Amino acid sequence: MSFAHEADRRGLFRVFSGITAKGSGRLYIYSLLFTMSLSPSVPRSWDRPGSLSLGIPLYVYACVASSLCIVVGLLWDISWHITIGRDGLFSAPHNLIYAGAAFAGLFAGYRCLMASFGPHKAERPHLVHFWGIFYSSLGGLFCIWGSIAALTSAPFDDWWHSTYGLDVEIFTPPHTVLILGLMTIQLGAMFLVMALLNREDDAVFPERTARLRLLFTLTAGFLLAMLYLFVSEFVDRVNSHNAIYYQVSGLVFPLFLFSTARASGHRWGATRISLVYMLVLLLTNWVLQQFPAEPLLGPILNPVTHFQFFGFPVLLILPAACIDWLQQRVIFRNNWTRAFAMALVFALVYGLIQWFFGEFLVSSPLARNKFFGSYTWYFGNDPNWEYRYQYYPWAREAAGDLATGLGIAFLITLLSTRVGLAWGNWMKKVVR
Repeated sequence: MSFAHEADRRGLFRVFSGITAKGSGRLYIYSLLFTMSLSPSVPRSWDRPGSLSLGIPLYVYACVASSLCIVVGLLWDISWHITIGRDGLFSAPHNLIYAGAAFAGLFAGYRCLMASFGPHKAERPHLVHFWGIFYSSLGGLFCIWGSIAALTSAPFDDWWHSTYGLDVEIFTPPHTVLILGLMTIQLGAMFLVMALLNREDDAVFPERTARLRLLFTLTAGFLLAMLYLFVSEFVDRVNSHNAIYYQVSGLVFPLFLFSTARASGHRWGATRISLVYMLVLLLTNWVLQQFPAEPLLGPILNPVTHFQFFGFPVLLILPAACIDWLQQRVIFRNNWTRAFAMALVFALVYGLIQWFFGEFLVSSPLARNKFFGSYTWYFGNDPNWEYRYQYYPWAREAAGDLATGLGIAFLITLLSTRVGLAWGNWMKKVVR
């Protein structure tokens, strides 16, 4: 049942009920039929506002759960590669990723078919019409196409390994297709929630608005975690004294974090989203370490016995909290001054924290434990290598080059922030 017109249905029912109280039973029947015609079908238990789901369609929860399965499965797969080595097409982490992708695609596809040919035709004004016969939400389309891309890449990746052997990089062609497909699914899950949130009236059902805002925060945090995994080769701790680390961070994180924070409508939106991002990465890493695993691919120079910690995530929550606090206390004249202030705060706070925190993760013995995970070392590398716990000489830049690179990083951060604010304003208008 579409809950966008629920208040109208209730109001019309009260009007007709008042009339029927004075008179004919025939008018009562007409009013009941008219009220029921405003919904595509008889309400189900999970569509009612008083139910546990608060009237939010079941497929929305399914797509949010799929987004979580995807990011957990991908992090598990990375840990599998650095612990065990080559995995098969149907290894456990792959199956979790496939299940998340298939789950989202099936639920979104079913919803599309029901709106196009089934009993949910009354929802069409809130859907996108495509190919002349189909109707779907924007988020549903993202989930469908992302699912097709992700599942198609699986046999391509298996062929790639069979032909070229083990790869140790993220940016291989099949991995790129897979990750882009998975991120499209996660973006679709976020758009699904966002469209419902933008159509919701806080005064009518505040509990449902709060639930939708929570779901939006979760989907945004899951996608932010996926983005971090996607660029992790550039923001690895050994690069934290290199300009490329801050240029990539300034390009990716402000764009997504500030756009979703603005679209969330919560004054601590960036803080909440970055908290979800950190929790999903850290909890998955901490849990995986508890399970035994050993390498199955030679040469084995570092005989590990448990799943390896992938890496402590960058501390986005601290610059996010500072920026949320700033926006609550300063009135900006326009979006450019807002973007400049936000970019400056992000660059200063993020840069200072990650410069010293990265050094802590690289060289401090206090980081070589299961909490921070700096003890992790690929099984095919010599554990006694002299640069295991210090910066590589080629990872450091001369002072002049570093200063120039950091200046470029700030300009990238400024443009990324401004585009993020514009994207967030656009997302607040999405209702389909």
